[in-house]
Amino acid sequence: MENFEEYLRQGEPNKVEKAKVWKTAIGLQQIDGLKPSDYLLETAKQNIEGIITIEQVKQRIDSYYKLHTTKFDEERTEEADKVSARITEILSEQTFTFSPAEYLTIHRRLFQGIYKFAGKIRDYNITKQEWVLNGETVLYGSAESLKATLEYDFRQEKQFSYKGLSQQETIEHIARFISYLWQIHIFGEGNTRTTAIFLIKYLRTFGFQVNNQLFELHSWYFRNALVRANYKNHTKNIYDTNEFLLRFFGNLLLEENNTLLNRELHIFYTDTVNSVNDTVNSTNDTVNDTVFSLVKQNKNITTTEISERLNLSLSTVKRKIKDLKGQGIIERIGSDKTGFWKIIS
Repeated sequence: MENFEEYLRQGEPNKVEKAKVWKTAIGLQQIDGLKPSDYLLETAKQNIEGIITIEQVKQRIDSYYKLHTTKFDEERTEEADKVSARITEILSEQTFTFSPAEYLTIHRRLFQGIYKFAGKIRDYNITKQEWVLNGETVLYGSAESLKATLEYDFRQEKQFSYKGLSQQETIEHIARFISYLWQIHIFGEGNTRTTAIFLIKYLRTFGFQVNNQLFELHSWYFRNALVRANYKNHTKNIYDTNEFLLRFFGNLLLEENNTLLNRELHIFYTDTVNSVNDTVNSTNDTVNDTVFSLVKQNKNITTTEISERLNLSLSTVKRKIKDLKGQGIIERIGSDKTGFWKIIS
């Protein structure tokens, strides 16, 4: 993301705004562990400079991948490039309608040509193992009731009156609505990115000045906060909570400086993860589990990305990777830069 810092330092209003939007768009790809290509970064710079329009950016990216034969791993880079450009386009538009149709349209625009089901409500049930839930899953909406549930939540939100609420109460209510909207999970893939874009545009209708940098730097925290807001297991004294989502919203809208650490969202944080640092090894197994979970979810993830997501030092992450290799659990295929992780056991 340092590629765009020069524009922020220069302070030219038009370039600053474009750079912020691009940083947000690219940062949101981290939700699914995706990274854009160098070609996308260079093309984005030309857009920020005013040399080419966002439409020309999209055309160049499309042409690039038509000529560039991609392997399976590179397909996700293509997704990151195309979706980043499309997010930039949507966030730059001064248009919005609060409706299920708008929500579906955002998904279609983001993922058309990438997913066959772009803009369509899923017709199958899903589960997703979450490292933050120690491998458990949130209970997502049933395929049979998705459309009705979506329309009900939108109808309830549209009828709700914010008149007389304090700013904090307003934010708390919006956070609950977005949490419910995300939990329905009407899309098979791309649900969180779509919800984030819808949220940013919805917040603008309230007059909020959205600190988009939060989505650039903490998009994975945002997703994990949504997970924690929609998971409970009373047999283990685990309850759904908006605490972490409100920390994010406080920084997003109120210029608060809440600490956003992914490890604090882990359901067993107070018991196991709290004391993790470079010199304490008592929680070694738990940290290995969380590192392994990230590797399992994304075989192309780097040690730097793991460090950022778990808020652990790079040396600690490398030590945990070494432990997992030594136990014969994972293996590195290829170089550190272009290789990938192989799960052995």
